[in-house]
Parts: sequence; C-alpha cells; structure tokens
Amino acid sequence: MIWDITLTKRLRHDATLFELDVRFASDASRLVLFGPSGAGKTQTLKMLAGIVRPDAGRVRIAQRMLYDSAARIDLSPQQRRLAYVFQDYALFPHLTLRQNIAFARRTGWLNPGRRIVDASVDRWIAAFHLEAIAGHYPHQVSGGQRQRTALARALVNEPTALLLDEPFAALDRSLRQKLRDELRELQAALKIPLLLITHDEEDVRALAEDVVHLAAGRVVAGELAQAAVALV
Repeated sequence: MIWDITLTKRLRHDATLFELDVRFASDASRLVLFGPSGAGKTQTLKMLAGIVRPDAGRVRIAQRMLYDSAARIDLSPQQRRLAYVFQDYALFPHLTLRQNIAFARRTGWLNPGRRIVDASVDRWIAAFHLEAIAGHYPHQVSGGQRQRTALARALVNEPTALLLDEPFAALDRSLRQKLRDELRELQAALKIPLLLITHDEEDVRALAEDVVHLAAGRVVAGELAQAAVALV
C-alpha cells in the first residue's frame, strides 16, 4: 500500500472550530485529493509533509511509517524525504532559478552562489529544459517556467514521494493542459508516488489513478464519492 493515512486535527479560528478527520488508503501511484476550497486539503497535505502536526493518527507512505501517534513516531520534514510544491511555488525572489534549485541541497540557510557547480542541480535544470534561463530570477520568467523550477527544486534530493498543492491554479487554461501532460509523463518516468490536491475536475481527469473526495474535513462516501471516482 502506497498511501495509508489516518489523521485528526482540531483547528480553531476565533469562535469557529474546524474538525479534520481524514482516513484513506490507496495503492495508486498518482492519487488526487479532490474537494472544494475549505475542505481541509492543504491542511492534510501539510500534515503528511510534517509541516503541521496532527492531534492523532498515522501517516505511512511507500511502506515507510512517518507518523504514528500511538507508537510515538514523528519524523521531521527532512527525515520524511517528501517533496512538497506549494501552490505559489515559494521561490526565493532574490535568487536565480539555479540558486533556487540548489538551495534544496543546503543543510543551512546560507544561499548558494550564482556559479554553484552541482551535478544534481544540472541534471534537473536539463530535465526541465531550464538551461537558457537558469541565471534568471523568478520574476523574469513565465508561470510555467516557475513551476518547472519548483518541481526541479523538489526533486533534486531524490524524495520518496511528491506532494503538490493546487499546482495549476495560477496558470492560464492553455498552459495547464500542457503541464498536466508533462507532470504525468515525468511521474511515469520517475516512478515516484504523487499526491496532488485540487478543486479542478480537469486535474482529476488528466492525472488521477485514484481519487479521494474530501468535504468539510472528511472523506466523502456514497454518491458524491462515486461521482469523484467517475472522473478518473
């Protein structure tokens, strides 16, 4: 089983209480967590990555136990070796694309130099066809090129799984389909498990081998779940 997830978390904002109770298991190499805004998708992804700590539960991905409240297992984000690509890509504006990718190779906060030499960085720059613009800054390149840079940075340390937060939301419609195709081909070539969250049915159709439908903090069963699966 690639994905074996049980998570609970109570989130309070002012007088509002949101209870997240997410449970799913899947052997799909491309899994989509689908649901409307506010369903708890991003919080779930952050708990998988170790950025947010659940109240209780279990996170087992690709046969590795990353979190188990009962057994008191709680690996750090670095120990989990999961690549996380944020919705806004979270590139450093003062670093070139090459430096952004190389930053993931650093253990501290010291910025890599503009002329850094690293075979792994070069490999992913070439894989995403970024050679001609590797010295550019994020504001100087297109949305698609920023996304490729974020993916290269996520993959440069050979993670065990790839987590994507609404990766196409900021792109225009014509570019979305092209990058969906590229992502599907990349995942198939690398054979790396991928979990993507989205509210867009087109993402589900293009990428999902299996889909988990989330609404109001819980996995939906019954007709709504069947409708989500029918998109695949």
